[in-house]
Amino acid sequence: MPVDWSKLPDVIAVGLLAWAFASVARRSYAPVSAHWMTGWVLIVVHFAALMFAPAPGAWGTLAQALAVLALVWAGLLFTRASVPYKGENSSRLMLIVLLSTYTLYVAALMLQAPVWLLNSAAGLLGAGPLALALTYSRRFSHPLRWFVVGLNAGLSVVLLVFQNRPNGGDFALNATLFAVYMGCAIHFLHMHRRATAGAFISITGFFIWSSVFVVGPVQIALFPYVNIESEVWNLPKYVVAVGMILLLLEDQVSHSKHLALHDDLTGLPNRRLFQDRLASAVERARRTRTQTALLMVDLDHFKQVNDTLGHHAGDLLLQNVARLFSGRVRRSDTVARTGGDEFAVILESPISREEATHVGADLMKLLMEPVELKNRVIQVGGSLGVAVFPEDAGDMDSLCITADLRMYEDKRSREGDEALRCENCEQLLTVERRTELGMVQ
Repeated sequence: MPVDWSKLPDVIAVGLLAWAFASVARRSYAPVSAHWMTGWVLIVVHFAALMFAPAPGAWGTLAQALAVLALVWAGLLFTRASVPYKGENSSRLMLIVLLSTYTLYVAALMLQAPVWLLNSAAGLLGAGPLALALTYSRRFSHPLRWFVVGLNAGLSVVLLVFQNRPNGGDFALNATLFAVYMGCAIHFLHMHRRATAGAFISITGFFIWSSVFVVGPVQIALFPYVNIESEVWNLPKYVVAVGMILLLLEDQVSHSKHLALHDDLTGLPNRRLFQDRLASAVERARRTRTQTALLMVDLDHFKQVNDTLGHHAGDLLLQNVARLFSGRVRRSDTVARTGGDEFAVILESPISREEATHVGADLMKLLMEPVELKNRVIQVGGSLGVAVFPEDAGDMDSLCITADLRMYEDKRSREGDEALRCENCEQLLTVERRTELGMVQ
C-alpha cells in the first residue's frame, strides 16, 4: 500500500504538540482542556490518515474521508469548548446534531454518494441546527446559537448551489471546512476576550486557519504557477496549538494567584488580600477626605457546631455565612475571612458611622437566622466590632486594633448576659424543684 511519508514529520510534530498540551492540561483547572485534548488527538489522526490517502481504491478513499472527518470533528470540539452555555441541555443536543449532519455530509461527499443523498445531507446541515434552535427558542436563546444556525444555513445554501457543478466537490469540501473553523474563531473570540498573548495567538490562529480554505483555492485558481509548500498551509494549526498551551498556562498562573489571595473554602479574600484592600481604602479615604469603615465579626458557637456535627458541617456554615455577607454589602465593598470563624468587612467611602452600624446590625440579623445543617436546624450569632476611619483611628493598624477590641467587648458583654441568664435560670429551677419537694412554703 503506497504511503505518503512526507506527512510523517507533521504527524510527529503535531503528536509532540499534543503530548505537550496533555502535560499542561493535566495540571490545568480549565474545564475546556478535555475537549481541546480530544481535538488535538483528532488532528494527529488527520495527518496519520493523510499518509495513506494516496493508496488506490477503497482504502485511499476511506483514508481521505477519515482525514477530513477528523479535521471536522476537531473543529466542532474546539467550538464546543468555547460555548458559554455548555450546561444547557439543548447545547449537548446541538453538538450531537452538528456531529451527525457534518459526518453524514462529508461521508456522502468523499464517498461520492448519489446526488439525491448528497443534496439531502447538504440540506440537513442547515435544517438540523435550525429545527433544534426553534424547538428550544422559548426556553433558551443566545446570539452565538443563532450565529451557528445562520452559518450552517448559509453553508447549506452554498453547497446546494455549487456542489453538483464541475469541480464542485473540492469547492464544497473547502466551504465546509471554512464554516467549521470560522465558527471556531468566532466562539474563541467571544469566549477569550482578554488582552493576553494566549488569547491573541489562539484567536488569530483560528481566523488564519479558516482563511486557508479560501485563500488556498483562490491561489491555485489565479496563480497556479506559484508553488506553496503544504507546511505553509499547516502553519495555523501550530499557531493555534501554541496559543492554547499559553491559555492553559495563563489560567494556571491566574488560579495560583487566586489561591494565594483567597480563602480556599469560602472563596473570599484572605487576610493578605484583606490587608491590601484595607490599606487602599484607607489611603483613598485620606486622599478624598472621606470615611471608610471596618467591621470585624466573630461567630458564636462555631466550636460547638464542629464538635457536635463535625467539621464538614462547620465548613458548610462558613460557606453559608460568606454567601450571606457577600449578598448584603455593595460590590465595591470587601468581605474577607481573616481567621477560623472570623470575618472582616471593609465598607468603602462614601460611608458614615450610622450606615456602617446599620450594615453591622443587618449582618448580625443574618447570623441569627436558623440554618439547616445535616438535617438539624441550628442558630448561630456573632460578635461585632465597628471602627471608622479617621474618627476612631488614623491608620490601618490602629483601625484594625480598634475594631478588634470593640468586637471582643461585644463578645464579653454577650457572654456576660448569657451567663446571667443561665444563673437566673438555675435559680428559678432550684426554686421550682424545692417547691416540688415541699421545701418552699
